Amino acid sequence: MDAFAVFGISNSGVNTAVNLLIVFLVVIWLALVYWTYADARRRVADPMLIGCATVASFFPFVGTIIYMIVRPPEYLDDVRERELEMQAAEARLAQLGYQLCPHCDYEVEKDFLRCPSCMRKLKDPCIACGRPLDPSWKICPFCEAEINVAAPASRRPRRRREEAAPAGGAEAGTQPYPG
Repeated sequence: MDAFAVFGISNSGVNTAVNLLIVFLVVIWLALVYWTYADARRRVADPMLIGCATVASFFPFVGTIIYMIVRPPEYLDDVRERELEMQAAEARLAQLGYQLCPHCDYEVEKDFLRCPSCMRKLKDPCIACGRPLDPSWKICPFCEAEINVAAPASRRPRRRREEAAPAGGAEAGTQPYPG
């Protein structure tokens, strides 16, 4: 009887074929464990999740199949590339003067004082030349007028209650006590 007989097979040719099949399946399984680890490193940023995916793949074949179902659909490099393309596109749009209203996302031009859609104030006009000013500017670049941070428009001071008191000596808004 052969010392390496698997499953009680006594035929040496069939026994050799079964042993080779088992070795082949073990090699495929170990290759899938490595593939899962390598693929998770390219798709997942969290080292803990990479470790969990690799440990799950130690369950022969099933762990790798589950990983393939739940893995992220794209590589981290592709995500970074897409984000860089978005930033470059936004920078090109900003250079072309394409801007959006911060309140309603309506397309506005860089020299608009108010949004035509929501009517909110976007910029203040220069006191001297009337051109739109960026809030961070200290001087108007068009007419060189200094930009003073204007105090809010002063309103007429409210009258005090004593000044608004009726001639009878009672304070405004109070009624005399009957009695």
